[in-house]
Amino acid sequence: MKTLRHFTPALRVHCGADSLQRLADELARAGIRRAAIFCGRSVAAHPDGLRLVAGALGGRCAGTFEGVQAHSPLDAVLAGADRLRALGADAVIAVGGGSAVVTARAASILLAEGRGIAELCTRFEPGKPPVSPRLDAPKLPQFVVPTTPTTAYAKAGSAVLDESIGQRRALFDPKTRAGAIYLHPAAALTAPPALVTAAAVSAASLAVQGLESRSRDPLADALLLHALRLLAAGLRKLAATPDDADTRADLMLGALLAGQGTDYAPAGLASALAHSMGARLHTDNGVVNAILLPHTMRFNAPVTGERLALVADALQAPRESAPERAAIDAVTTLFAALRLPSRLRDVGVAEAALPQVAEDAAADWFLHQNPRRVQSAAELLDVLRAAW
Repeated sequence: MKTLRHFTPALRVHCGADSLQRLADELARAGIRRAAIFCGRSVAAHPDGLRLVAGALGGRCAGTFEGVQAHSPLDAVLAGADRLRALGADAVIAVGGGSAVVTARAASILLAEGRGIAELCTRFEPGKPPVSPRLDAPKLPQFVVPTTPTTAYAKAGSAVLDESIGQRRALFDPKTRAGAIYLHPAAALTAPPALVTAAAVSAASLAVQGLESRSRDPLADALLLHALRLLAAGLRKLAATPDDADTRADLMLGALLAGQGTDYAPAGLASALAHSMGARLHTDNGVVNAILLPHTMRFNAPVTGERLALVADALQAPRESAPERAAIDAVTTLFAALRLPSRLRDVGVAEAALPQVAEDAAADWFLHQNPRRVQSAAELLDVLRAAW
């Protein structure tokens, strides 16, 4: 019999025009009286963003933190923790994309643990697997009203950008997983189509990398395969009908499945390089993933050929060529149809920056999950130069 360990964390998903009507009732059942809303300026300014959620909370809204920033920089996370303390919040509701979700989680960790991030983050020692310290303090319950299709709302990790070192610091605490997610059509339509596309592309990239993973979990495969189908179909529809709420809901559900699936089959090289590039150069993770993924798939192909057949089938690739080539061609074709950049130079990445990005990636959690072992930064640099 196959050896398998698969644990499914508790999560409630509410989807539809009546989804937010259930938010106040859920908080009441949990005894929550002072929920704080975390969002960025664009959500706060949108008539269907902050107002929509605050109205659903009624008297249970303790206040807001509107300082969420892209890539969740440490200063914004610390400001968020201070705001939670000042409000006396007993829960957090993240409204927005991945940065809102991560900032809310990380701020809750720093508030509860009462120590600096350097003591709390995952540690990377050369030649050893990453080690995440136990974070035992109780954490504020987390809820999410997403505006983009991010995998972040399925996760327990929080990557915070420490601009003093130009790298991300990873915090891991299962107690910060979202207890419930509310997919509301009005909230889904607040984000610009380009932002939705980039987030969905990032989720699709994670799904592909999960299928490439060394893990052989059939339940994860089911999550990842359907995630990839939903995301690919939704991305094609989004290009034609950018303001269709059902399409955006499908993309959000696909991102949720990709996030859940990659808990058991972790992502790898493309995500590690995109994370490092985003932290160092402030590039968009989704767009960079689209550029890098075909190249990292090619790097991994010697050990993932049979798994790439799953990717090819999910993307309905022609069967004339070998599975690895069919999968890589299908991914390339999907991203090209979205008119995304195809070279790193097209998004302003200088060739001189590539060695530093390769070096930074060595301290990314996902690199250690890559199906093909990376022997040196020189191998990473070769992949980056191929994509440049």
